[in-house]
Amino acid sequence: MKYLVLAEKPSVAKELARVLGANTKQKSWFEGPKYVVTWALGHLVELAEPEDYDPKYKTWNLEDLPIVPAKMNLKVIRETSHQYKAIAQLCKRPDIGELIIATDAGREGELVARWIMELVRWNKPFKRLWISSQTDKAIREGFDKLKPGREYDRLYASAVCRAEADWLIGLNVTRALTSKYNAQLAAGRVQTPTLAMLMDREREIAGFRPVPYWTVTADFGGFQALWRKDDRHDGRLYDKAEAESLAARVKGKPAAVDQVRTVERSEPQPLAYDLTELQRDANKRLGFSAKQTSNVLQRLYEQHKLVTYPRTDSRYLTSDMAPTFKSRLESIATGPYVTLARSLLRKPLAVTKRIVDDSKVSDHHAIIPTEQFVQLGALSPEERRLYDLIVRRFIALFYAPSRYDETSLVIRAGEDRFYAKGYVQKEAGWKEVYGGAQAIAGEAGDDEDDWDEGKESADDGAAGGRGSSHMKAQPLPELKAGQPLNIKGCRTGDHQTKPPARLTEASLLAGMEKHNLGTPATRADIIEKLLHTDTIERQQNRLFPTGKGKQLIELVADDLRSPGLTAEWELELERIAKGKGDPKAFIAEIRSRTASLVAEVKSNEKEYKPHNLTHTKCPDCGQKMMETKGKRGKMLVCPNRECGFRRAAEPALSGKRCPQCHKRMEIHDGKAGKYAQCRSCNVIEKLEGQGPGGGKANRRQQAQLAKQFSDNVSLGSSLGDALKAALERGDND
Repeated sequence: MKYLVLAEKPSVAKELARVLGANTKQKSWFEGPKYVVTWALGHLVELAEPEDYDPKYKTWNLEDLPIVPAKMNLKVIRETSHQYKAIAQLCKRPDIGELIIATDAGREGELVARWIMELVRWNKPFKRLWISSQTDKAIREGFDKLKPGREYDRLYASAVCRAEADWLIGLNVTRALTSKYNAQLAAGRVQTPTLAMLMDREREIAGFRPVPYWTVTADFGGFQALWRKDDRHDGRLYDKAEAESLAARVKGKPAAVDQVRTVERSEPQPLAYDLTELQRDANKRLGFSAKQTSNVLQRLYEQHKLVTYPRTDSRYLTSDMAPTFKSRLESIATGPYVTLARSLLRKPLAVTKRIVDDSKVSDHHAIIPTEQFVQLGALSPEERRLYDLIVRRFIALFYAPSRYDETSLVIRAGEDRFYAKGYVQKEAGWKEVYGGAQAIAGEAGDDEDDWDEGKESADDGAAGGRGSSHMKAQPLPELKAGQPLNIKGCRTGDHQTKPPARLTEASLLAGMEKHNLGTPATRADIIEKLLHTDTIERQQNRLFPTGKGKQLIELVADDLRSPGLTAEWELELERIAKGKGDPKAFIAEIRSRTASLVAEVKSNEKEYKPHNLTHTKCPDCGQKMMETKGKRGKMLVCPNRECGFRRAAEPALSGKRCPQCHKRMEIHDGKAGKYAQCRSCNVIEKLEGQGPGGGKANRRQQAQLAKQFSDNVSLGSSLGDALKAALERGDND
């Protein structure tokens, strides 16, 4: 008897086959004495399309919605049907007695395999390979400890519920919006509330009104201090005259130290990375998009085998991994990490609950380096930079907390008080791993990239205590209470409150995580889908809704744009995966909600006006065309879905001139062939029998034509000269 191993990708199948000794290469599988290793190509099977249930659904009609099949069917994806057929034939072989699912160890990976098994009607035993890295050692250990396939039935049920929910809601609402407004408007269970978060921030920015305020800063020679009314005051004065009066009042006045307080503070090392935190950090530090981080990370995991399973939502490690920590440090002790890693290897590692906590790991532990020896020179610049983040975060886990003294001063000048803070680093601890350059704020990084703090830091602090941010941390001299000081100078600072910052991918990911929108594995794709559909834009690492996105969010139902409802669904999917939820009840709720969402679109009386209409008219139906951004640059697209005409936004110019304004006409390709169109007057003339270039003969053709007429046709010299001149003008204009 042989085992059939089903991997998710050809590259993974190749590695599994090598380790398992399946060395005979066939077109669609590898074979050895004990194992036959084959692969999917991502999903080979998908939910059937509406037209598979009834041909009438090929045409999108509002009256046909909602489409809610009594039973959701599966079908083979046509583009990869050859691989499905190969797997189906392998499943029928009499010498294959057991299947081993070796797709990605997660919800989507389980779905890839189970849908194939369902269509081929697999009824023999099956087991599950569940590993967190792709090293030879991990693969061998995984095959030695295969798990019963039925242990993952609940995970499969959760995956099916997620897929059917996205089909029912996304397909129906998208068809309803597109049909009603005759525009390409896409909505979905996760992407719409994500867009709503961006729109909420946009409204905050639009509604913001700056407020001027002033601060007063005193110079004491070696340091500066900020005036505040009392301990709870933020230092802001909203009257310029009052601020100038205060500065004049204390200038030259004797001052004395009123209070000195020094507190030792300890900052623990940052937790290990989960996928979302790594995407956020890579966005802030490296400028990577979430999708870029996912792609690079997948290569580090799958191709180079240098990191553990990427699609994890845990930032902790398990106790059974603790014995491997030193061997992982030995493997990464190369290049810039030699000194950092070897200093840890000389002594027992400090393994605390902050690093290892079995109760906080579900399917997969945090992302850390594997025990695979690393050749840094074999990595691309992108891979090298992302790997650096992961390695330094792993090393930092075993360093001591960072310790520093925080000194707070209160200085009195008459009835006025000035405040100052200073920091003295006592022990760099884990910050040594980063060259000691990280701010005292620690792992959170830039505040404005954190969802909860984005609004506060960007608007320079609501009243309540961020006014002191105008004073930077500074070295302070040794001072004692009662010690006299001289005010060397006093100045007023002119400020304005600032609007909330637009979201970066880092802050949007934080918001999606906070509201439980999507999973670590899907959030990057959601952002990319919004970008691809021209619903949001990215400019200088900031995201904001387009005119299309602003209108779209007003056209969908309140329920669908609410992060709360989607979060409830995600939590229920997690409960189903853990065996605590009811799949039938979940789908029944989704079906009911689908009907109400479609009904709300049908009854909505709001209008949609394309924000990117141009003055160029569609040559087929006459409607004004929209300008969109595509992979090949800007495109002009007809908004009429039934027409569907599109072309490049910058067409070539012909030698033909408009009979009205005499400007050169543009060359276009229409259903009836090439035609010339004047952008200004919209005059259209069909081009027939013209050479390449839209009706303008090339130089060689012109020369031949002129020679033919001059040599073979009896023409008066004046007519021949006129013809040559006309041809030359046509070439040069």
